[in-house]
Amino acid sequence: MKMRLYPRLAWQGIRKNGKIYFPYLAACIFVVMVFYLIGFLSSDPVIREMEGGAQMQVVLSLGTAVMGVFSVIFLFYTNSFLMKRRKKELGLYHILGMDRKNIAFVLIWENLMTAGISLGTGLLGGILFSKLGQLAMIYLLNGKVDFSFSINFHVFILTLKTYGLIFLLLLAYRILQIFRTRPLDLLKSESLGERPPRANWISALLGAVLLAAAYFLSVTTEEPVTIIWLFFVAVFMVIGATYLLFMAGSVTLCKILKKNKNYYYKTNHFVSLSSMMFRMKRNGAGLASICILSTMVLVMVSGTVSLFLGTEDSLRSRYPRNLVVNTPSLDNGIVDQVGQIVAGALEKYGVQEENVLHYRQLVMSGMAQGNQMILDYAKNGEFSYTEYGNVRQIMVVPVEDYNRIMGTDESLDRREILVCNTKTDWEENYQELTLEGLGTWKIKDQVEFVDNGVDAMQIIPTTYLFVSDVSVMEEMYQDYPKAEEQFEFWNYYGTDLDCSDETQSLIAQEISFGLQSLGEQDPAFSGTTVECVGVERMDFYSMYAGMFFLGILLGIVFLLGMVLIMYYKQVSEGYEDQDRFEILQKVGMTEKEIRKSINSQILTVFFMPLIWAGIHTAFAFPMIYRLLQLFSLHNMWLLIGITGGCFLGFGLVYVLMYLLTSRSYYKIVRGGSFSSRRQRG
Repeated sequence: MKMRLYPRLAWQGIRKNGKIYFPYLAACIFVVMVFYLIGFLSSDPVIREMEGGAQMQVVLSLGTAVMGVFSVIFLFYTNSFLMKRRKKELGLYHILGMDRKNIAFVLIWENLMTAGISLGTGLLGGILFSKLGQLAMIYLLNGKVDFSFSINFHVFILTLKTYGLIFLLLLAYRILQIFRTRPLDLLKSESLGERPPRANWISALLGAVLLAAAYFLSVTTEEPVTIIWLFFVAVFMVIGATYLLFMAGSVTLCKILKKNKNYYYKTNHFVSLSSMMFRMKRNGAGLASICILSTMVLVMVSGTVSLFLGTEDSLRSRYPRNLVVNTPSLDNGIVDQVGQIVAGALEKYGVQEENVLHYRQLVMSGMAQGNQMILDYAKNGEFSYTEYGNVRQIMVVPVEDYNRIMGTDESLDRREILVCNTKTDWEENYQELTLEGLGTWKIKDQVEFVDNGVDAMQIIPTTYLFVSDVSVMEEMYQDYPKAEEQFEFWNYYGTDLDCSDETQSLIAQEISFGLQSLGEQDPAFSGTTVECVGVERMDFYSMYAGMFFLGILLGIVFLLGMVLIMYYKQVSEGYEDQDRFEILQKVGMTEKEIRKSINSQILTVFFMPLIWAGIHTAFAFPMIYRLLQLFSLHNMWLLIGITGGCFLGFGLVYVLMYLLTSRSYYKIVRGGSFSSRRQRG
């Protein structure tokens, strides 16, 4: 008999609490569907076999891990709202004679039903939408449409295991709450207010310090290597600071408004402020969560959209010339033979070289310490990650080549140099530069140099040193003991080609075949590399298209999470305030006054998450821009325009979603407060 009662009570509990259960089920179904969809696309053989598909799948595979982590946090968070509402009902079961063990069986059945509906519907939706996702990927990769339909059973099982474990953890958490809470406390769970934290000012101060430190890191950090790990440090600092400031700030705001007699002793403000003080910490936590998710949506969408729309800019930054040939030698005989192969390939396809970039260089690396470069920086063993941020790629170029490229007429003594730094600033007061083991040079001036693409593909900054002539470069190589291990000579040749990507690929292939033949005869040619925009374009577009697709998909997921938190916040607060507004209505408060009070309560906190999300995004902008530079995107105005557009668009969606969820609050409060008046009338 009992075994029939448990599932009936479980289903009845889900159905009667539809306002809070159905959105929760919808969210569970959606995250399961997205998890399967991303997993399917990241391992689909149809996409993998397409040109650029493998690169796109590498990006998409990261989304599976992100979705798994987000699902755990998000579902546990929304589950807390669900249990807050259900505790009173479960407490009533206990009073009517059911012990904790019986209630646990009801929760087990509820969890089984929720998991069954979520996994069944979510996987079905994922399977159905997987074909649509595949077609979107094919469109982004300019591939041929494939009308076959398949189910990835490996991803299917992985989804079942992942979310089966999550639902199992949720069940354990629910049962633990029931066994740790007294029946009387369950009945009163919705009417219990919150006490403000005693050390509220400490939380506020700690939050302000964390936020200021995170903003400082974002604005001042310039080293590309350092930015990679400091970005994640700053993210965690902002998340912690936001929660501390919103929870402490909500308490402080309530106290300040309460002390303001002109504000507090008004009917609508008095009621709304009293309701806010009733749930101070939880109100702050909910608003902080909305703020964090809003910031995540803005940063992720603006960053990935900028990369996708700026793909061509990134491609040309990485490959400023359509064709680049790097020869690991300054020997005129070797360079001339390579040049003949290039000229022969261009002549074969009837293409003329344009905008030629050609110079010689000695390449090494060093660790910057003030105005010194430590060339053998690994001699003392391993060094820390923060020290790695001081590593520089050093390119020594003869001033003759510099003058030819830049159209200048600089002249240098043998111990004089011109300096050009990328990705980081150079101290202006440095008058000299010392290269460990090679001596000291006087810095004549700091100059600019043409972007050759070599620096763009490096995470570390580059320091160009322009010396008097090639003989100085040769002396450096001869004088340094580990030159054969750490130094390389390169002859850089780049040219634009006025032809299609297909023709560019054929030219690059022709040059590669010619170099391969020479390499078989003489090892000196074996290290020569050939790069071609026509060959690399699809890889660039596929990688950035994958980021764009993943960014939009995860942005929608985070937006859904934000909307659901808004909804639960309004619904839970509506049920809590329903009885209070009914009492106020009985003692003479009119419907118009209750409307004003509700609007005052909503508007008091309405703009805070949106405004702070905008502030977080604005301060994160310098760090985001430098991170995108590592992907060869240097178009700052593109990022500014897209970020601003995303904020305006998100602001409209935010206002719309908040107005829609606020209606739920008003309907709940209105249903309790005014129904009794109608009955009496």
